[in-house]
Amino acid sequence: MVTDSIAELLITHKAIEFGDFTLASGIKSRYYIDVKSAITNPELLQAIATTIAQTYEFDMVAGVAVGGVPLATAVALVAKKPYAIIRLTEKSHGKKDVIIGSVNGKRVLLVEDVTTSGGSALYGILALQNAGATADRVVTVVDREEGAGEMLKSHRVELLPLVKVSEILKRANHF
Repeated sequence: MVTDSIAELLITHKAIEFGDFTLASGIKSRYYIDVKSAITNPELLQAIATTIAQTYEFDMVAGVAVGGVPLATAVALVAKKPYAIIRLTEKSHGKKDVIIGSVNGKRVLLVEDVTTSGGSALYGILALQNAGATADRVVTVVDREEGAGEMLKSHRVELLPLVKVSEILKRANHF
């Protein structure tokens, strides 16, 4: 984990908010991790993209819409490698592809902004595998530590968090 610098940048760019929130999974939480908004800051996006590009080996990077797309794009630019976009649903028109980009036969690294249960990450991994990619690793900016790692592991997928939420909470002096 890259905890120190990325965690500090996430706090600085207000990626964590405290209050009462309902997450996409329906779970109630006393804090919200908003990496999507925070990475609109180029300093943070550059730091995350550079860390991923320099730490992991891959032929191609991919992200599930919406949160993973700017991350995949930034990592691809830094690494000078292609990227793919994974849609949440198949289009009803045109080519109807779930994946934009040719992943067949490539080692693809999936990137996510935040993982909670791991459902979105597993969806992305399965879409990549079904399209002929070798995909068994997910790099997430923040792991909320609420089961994603274990669930993905049960599918032989490794979750690689840049930061765990417990580190952010400790640094932000909460909990």
